[in-house]
Amino acid sequence: MTTALEPQTVAERIALALRRHGVSMIFGQSLPSAVILAAEAIGIRQIAYRQENMGGVMADGYARRSGKVGVVAAQNGPAATLLVPPLAEALKASIPIVALVQEVERDQADRNAFQEFDHLTLFQACAKWVRKVVVAARIDDYVDAAFTAAVTGRPGPAVLLLPADLLRETVDYAPRRRSVNLGSWPLDRVRPAQSEIVRAAGALAAARAPVILAGGGIHSSGAANALARLQDEASLPVLTTNMGKGAVDEHHPLSAGVLGALVGPRSLGRHTLPLVQEADVVLLVGTRTNQNGTDSWRQIDPSATVIHVDVDPEEIGRTYEAVRLAGDAAETIDALRMALSAQDLTLRRNARRALETRIADCWSKFDVDRAEVSCSDSSPIRPERVMRELQLQLSNDTTVVADASYSSMWIAGQLRALSPGMRFLSPRGLAGLGWGLPLAMGAKLAEPDKPVVALVGDGGFAHSWAEIETMVRSDIPLLIILLNNGILGFQRDAETVKFGRYTSACHFVDVDHSLMAEACGCRGVRVGDPNDLAHHIRSGLAGRSPLLLEVMTDPEAHPPISLFAGMDEASKAKPEGQTLKRLSLVGRHERDERAQGRGRQRRHDRHRTGDGTALSEKRP
Repeated sequence: MTTALEPQTVAERIALALRRHGVSMIFGQSLPSAVILAAEAIGIRQIAYRQENMGGVMADGYARRSGKVGVVAAQNGPAATLLVPPLAEALKASIPIVALVQEVERDQADRNAFQEFDHLTLFQACAKWVRKVVVAARIDDYVDAAFTAAVTGRPGPAVLLLPADLLRETVDYAPRRRSVNLGSWPLDRVRPAQSEIVRAAGALAAARAPVILAGGGIHSSGAANALARLQDEASLPVLTTNMGKGAVDEHHPLSAGVLGALVGPRSLGRHTLPLVQEADVVLLVGTRTNQNGTDSWRQIDPSATVIHVDVDPEEIGRTYEAVRLAGDAAETIDALRMALSAQDLTLRRNARRALETRIADCWSKFDVDRAEVSCSDSSPIRPERVMRELQLQLSNDTTVVADASYSSMWIAGQLRALSPGMRFLSPRGLAGLGWGLPLAMGAKLAEPDKPVVALVGDGGFAHSWAEIETMVRSDIPLLIILLNNGILGFQRDAETVKFGRYTSACHFVDVDHSLMAEACGCRGVRVGDPNDLAHHIRSGLAGRSPLLLEVMTDPEAHPPISLFAGMDEASKAKPEGQTLKRLSLVGRHERDERAQGRGRQRRHDRHRTGDGTALSEKRP
């Protein structure tokens, strides 16, 4: 690396700019080579992923947990196209990522050069900002512009396209040096006009039955403590969306957990839903009011007054006409608190005790409803039992990560946040399968001294299991709980509800993921007895090396979401011995299981150690 006063290559200038913005690691796979070499030369660590899709999600998880911009790098062509899914997730979930993508050399453009592609068009739909650098002297300007785009307004991904020959070009020392660090988010904290703040405060103070619905914007803004103070000072009940989980302490007497689509039998939402349905004022904070977060937009009464706080003005009023509070969640909540302190809050205080009693009753009924499955000793193991055992091992510092689909529903609906700001990460922007493991890896790298657990299903895990090797090679110690039910659960259940049958893609052959983990140098344990869960979960959370805990779970279990409510109610009402049409299809699965079991035993026998103990049964 040259000194600051000598001519530098564009790649070296990029590396220095990254360090100025607080970047300590890049998720890459050697390319653009000139940038990675320059970055490693000044101490920026490369986390070498196996596939770009997963590398982008690692950068996402890192950004969510660190409060810093995640940086991912990739080659042009097919590698660049694989960044589209994770950048699209970051765009929808409002996560700041800067992607450094190599381009063909400038004199080869538009000549069908090797792996040449129209990257500008490719990334337009999945990024806030896309630029191609063609003038070497402007490189600092463009790097800073990329970071600014990622962290200002509604956060999201920015893409910088870097021709390979440009990276080798030298640049003279710049007399006007840039020194500002733009790598943390949110960068600018804006707040609404005071008149709108006062208007909203008056509506909340005068409301008969107000409620707060908090989304992921609470975490993006670092607004959890401000929300906790608002909840307590104004005696306001708080529910959250899936991405907002952890925004409040769910043991607070005014916290009513996650709502969204989790309103079926054995759900907390079945009991807390009336809090929203009966509300005359609804304060939305940091939520896109998307389909899953509102159970298809049917929970808020049309006559209710809606107040919407969001950093993105375009999200306010998208679905519900609202009092517009466009601004940073933390700043806006604090301003709202100050305005409420000047209001008469007698109504709120007088209603508090009865409200707390009502919410406590909801939690109690939920515990009674789910006890049959959460305390079950049956095998295959119920996922609710896994969640019960995990809950007992959680601390305020634990980061819980889940893949999309059922895994994210299990953590949202079955676990309980222990403090304001406790993090539960799931890819609910676009809800792509396979992102649980890389999201957890990024989160662990962001805070290596704090425990991280990832909950994944066997269907989604197949998308990302190559990253087990990355996890081991990069020394990323986390606990993976893999729920193996041998099926694509949501696909089977949704198709059954909609069509009365499901396609041939829903069942898998038996895969021993614990042996796969062992082959990569990761401890692997397969569990079939629920009484063994506590020991392994405790070991995995406390361990200094990764552990894959493969839990053989009941293929008939699914989260209590509204789509399946009618089916579940009918199943409970059936006399013993009768089954639903859905369950009549299980016979095929059971026949497959018997055949797969014979194959499993043969593989099990081949993996015996000298003392006769199966590798997958060894305790860590």
